[in-house]
Amino acid sequence: MDNFNFQYLFTLFLLFLIAPTFAQQSFRPKALIVTVKKDPSTLQYITHINQRTPSVPVNLVLDLGGQFLWVDCDRNYTSSTYRPARCHSAQCSLAGASGCGDCFSAPRPGCNNNTCGVLPDNTVTHTATSGELADDVVSVQSTNGFNPGRNVTVSQFLFSCAPTFLLQGLANGVSGMAGLGRTKIAIPSQLASAFSFHRKFAICLSSSATSNGVVFFGDGPYVFLPNIDASQLLTFTPLLINPVSTASAFPQGQASAEYFIGVKSIRIDEKTVPIKTSLLSINSEGVGGTKISTVNPYTVLEASIFKAVTEAFIKASAARNITRVGPVAPFEVCFSSENVVGTRLGASVPTIELVLQNEKTIWRIFGANSMVSVKDDKVLCLGFVNGGENARTSIVIGGYQVENNLLQFDLATSRLGFSSLLYGSRTTCANFNFTSTA
Repeated sequence: MDNFNFQYLFTLFLLFLIAPTFAQQSFRPKALIVTVKKDPSTLQYITHINQRTPSVPVNLVLDLGGQFLWVDCDRNYTSSTYRPARCHSAQCSLAGASGCGDCFSAPRPGCNNNTCGVLPDNTVTHTATSGELADDVVSVQSTNGFNPGRNVTVSQFLFSCAPTFLLQGLANGVSGMAGLGRTKIAIPSQLASAFSFHRKFAICLSSSATSNGVVFFGDGPYVFLPNIDASQLLTFTPLLINPVSTASAFPQGQASAEYFIGVKSIRIDEKTVPIKTSLLSINSEGVGGTKISTVNPYTVLEASIFKAVTEAFIKASAARNITRVGPVAPFEVCFSSENVVGTRLGASVPTIELVLQNEKTIWRIFGANSMVSVKDDKVLCLGFVNGGENARTSIVIGGYQVENNLLQFDLATSRLGFSSLLYGSRTTCANFNFTSTA
């Protein structure tokens, strides 16, 4: 065989060997998914990603308004691909981290010299501390909107290390929090940037502690069994920016990473509740308004709004011959379930309506999202709690109220799409088909 032929065949052989690697790298997902499960003891929503080299599954509390991913690096963080962000680097700039620090012990993840730091925040206990900014490998499952697909990898995913004490108050077995908020290094922004897809994500929380809900990163379809595309069910309202951070600790001048919407009024069984409307706006100090939260298990209302809403709800319930009973902590307003009929949308109780930018844009809260069953199902309590007179945010829509509703956050156009209760479309957030692979 002459030399030319030998080289040609050898080149073909090399291409054959490396072709699968090229194929792997050229695959660009349209969207990604992670599972979410409700922890029955804390009512927190738990997701997981794979991180590090070698890769390990990391359980995290889902924080819709969280600024970024943070994990405990004090215990068992071993990875050959961990890289701290050096002072004045592009990563520090992207994270808005101006501080620079040294660590006065042996170098390890979370403790390196000449690195910049951010402020990881446990938003359940409202505790923040300083943490090293770093990057490492993260892998997530792709999806076509119908089924899960192959895993894809981001090789330099930015996150913050945190000390172990920051995990206090979080569910057992978690290593940190997954922040989906409005920042450049929050999980949705980094994934959209890594794979050049739409800056959108959608959450669908299951009400069951045994069935998974789902978070989609990227655009729809978002298809639930039996073949219901929930992206076609959305009503849209603007997302508002609170100019003052709502984090536990933050640099001056920083806007909130949380998602606010404009509630104009509240109605119960189509009757407007008399509330002080100035509380519904965000003032120059960042106080007031309405936000959506996955770390608050139930909706929290400022004291005067709570009083007005509960009084109106009690009156509308009495008109339906629903008997009030004593409170069951943490709920103040409870009823006997005896003469409450069950429907496809949950208990047949007065409907609570959040009127948004106009009279046609209404977020309706039906019995499945308003009533919590307690005392062996003999008592139903209104799943809203009193936030006191000095509430930072007037209305915090909690996890229970968004379960089995698909919420899509479009960061590029700054708008929220909401589906209303999926029971009305004969599906639930637990109905994404995780079992078969695309």
